[in-house]
Parts: sequence; C-alpha cells; structure tokens
Amino acid sequence: MPLATIDIAFRAATVALLLVLAVSLYRGFGTVLAGRLAAAFAVGSAAHAVTSSIGTASPASGAFAPVIALATGNVVVFWLFARALFGDEFRLRWWHGLIWIAVVVLSLANCLFIAPAAMTGSKGTTFVGEGAVAIFSTMRILFVAINVIALGFIALAVAQTIASWSADLVEGRRRVRVFIVSAAALYGGLNAVLQIVLSGHGASELANTLNSAALAAVVGSIAIAMMRVDGADLFPVAPESKVDATETAAAESSAADQKLIDALMRLMSDERIYRHDNITIGTLATRLAIPEYRLRRLINQRLGYRNFNVFLNEHRIAEAKAALADPSQAEVPVITIAMDAGFQSLGPFNRAFKAITGVTPTEYRRLKASAA
Repeated sequence: MPLATIDIAFRAATVALLLVLAVSLYRGFGTVLAGRLAAAFAVGSAAHAVTSSIGTASPASGAFAPVIALATGNVVVFWLFARALFGDEFRLRWWHGLIWIAVVVLSLANCLFIAPAAMTGSKGTTFVGEGAVAIFSTMRILFVAINVIALGFIALAVAQTIASWSADLVEGRRRVRVFIVSAAALYGGLNAVLQIVLSGHGASELANTLNSAALAAVVGSIAIAMMRVDGADLFPVAPESKVDATETAAAESSAADQKLIDALMRLMSDERIYRHDNITIGTLATRLAIPEYRLRRLINQRLGYRNFNVFLNEHRIAEAKAALADPSQAEVPVITIAMDAGFQSLGPFNRAFKAITGVTPTEYRRLKASAA
C-alpha cells in the first residue's frame, strides 16, 4: 500500500475521532470553560491533522489557508485548556483572545502572502536575484518563528500542569492530567522541532506518514484515558456547590472522617494555619498525622473543594473581609491586611478577593463603611 494512502487513512481516522470527541465534550460539558476549551482544542487538532506536513510544502490555496491558521492558533487554545483544566479559578480574559488572533493572523499572512511571494520569486517569474533570496529567507524565518511560538505555548502548558499539580485535590484528574498534557505536548513539541530542523526541505512522504501515525496514536490514547475518568472530575458541572456538598458530606461521613474534619477546621479557624508561608497540603497532613492522599480525598469529597489553594484562599478572604469591615482598621493598608491573612503579594489577593466577593478589597471596605 502506498505511503500516501496510509497517510490519508491515519489522517481521516484522527479527524473523525477528534470531531466526535469535540461534539461529545461540547454537548456534555459545554457549560464549563474547560469543557468548551477542550472541544475547541479538539477542533483545532482536527485542523492540524488535515494540514500537518513535515518540511516545507507548496503554498496553501486560499481556501486551505484558514484551516492552517486555525491549526497554528491551536497551540494558544492548548495553553488555555491546560490552565482551565487544572485551575478551577481560571477565567478567560479579553487579551487571551488577542493572543489567539495574533497567532492566527501571523499564520494566515504567511500562507496567503509571504509564502506564495517567496515561491514565485524563487522560480524567477516575479522576483530575481537578491529580491527572491530575501523573500525566501523571510518565509523561512517566519516559518521557524511560528514553530518557536508553538514550542513556547507548549512549554507554558506544561509549566501550568507542573505548578498546579500539588494543589489538585481531584484524584481522577490527578491520574490523567500528566498523561493528557504530556502526550499532547510531546507530540506538539517534536512536531515543532522537526519543522524547524527540516525547514527549507521538501515534504517527505515517510516523515508525513510517521507523523500522522504518531498523531493518531496520541489522540487515541488521550481519548481512552478520558473515557476511563469520570467526566465530572475533569469538567465540574456545578463548581459553585461547595456549601451543599459540605452539608451533605458531613451528614454522611464516618465518625473518623468527621473527627479529622473537625481537627482540620480547628487548624484553620483557631491556629489560622493558612497564614503560614508556603503552607502545603503535606504540611496539613503531617499536622493531622494522616497520609497526604487521605487529606486530599477528605477536602475534596467531604468539603467539596477541587483545589487546595481555593480552600486556603476562602479562609484567607474571610479573615480579610472581617478586617476590611472593621472600623478600627479603617486606616490599615489593604496590602497589610492581605499579607496578614497569608497572601504573599497584592495582585493574587485582589484577584482572589474579587473572584469570591465580586468587588475589589477597596470597594468592599467602602461599601461596609457606607453601610455602617
């Protein structure tokens, strides 16, 4: 069987699986940011499966160029997906969209204008001599730059996964998070490196067939891994239900678990352990004399939290709210209140405070003063 036929078969199977996955994710978890980004990432990956080519191929047609641009912009979606999947407090901002648009426009400009001009010039039909060399060099530089950008966003996604690993309380998500991101990052990283190394060379049938086979294997493995995990672990349908979950779980918890919950809450309310520098879930587990995995399960399943930092921040914000509403502390700087509560700087405090209360600390203090 010709390599080109095998290549097409792998691409078709991958695209079909990705589109089915995108529809399933959107229908099941479209109300959750991580679910929507996962669906978008699957669609962008399907575009990559259609357009990926190792080495420099001929210029794309006008109709094909948007698909290539969509595939290129998918590295930004991958980064945002990793942030949303492993950071329940993550929210999209307007500048995230601008970054995606910038990468897509750069790829589109390369497909529609720079690459065709370079190819035309290299054949001597429009440009000759130094002009042709300059345009062809520009095309190669831009081609390499696009793949360097892809490597950058892949690195950001991996860094996000590593940074948030210790704070993740959801056991199912902890089991698959490294595999999903690592598999996608490994394929994307190797693809980008090969593109950079082989830029300026013609596309190879063998290289493209192996690339398509690797992509099909990665997509299939990720799909299987996601099927083995409860979807609610990866994409919380009702992330605001911590209070109800706490009440229900407390009623159903065993006596031993309830005793541990009481001891944990004493550490938080009486000792205010959340104020300590670099407090970790391991520190709390040591204080409670229980394994770390058991404390993760306790906070997640009994108290309804999915992220350890969110658990800590709610206690910190509760203390800060009391201080901001206290008339005797009206002259105390906001940053002092933030650091007394356990925050290391003002930026994270402001973001966490607004996420919980809907207003900034300064606005909260003013509202309380007006109501007094």
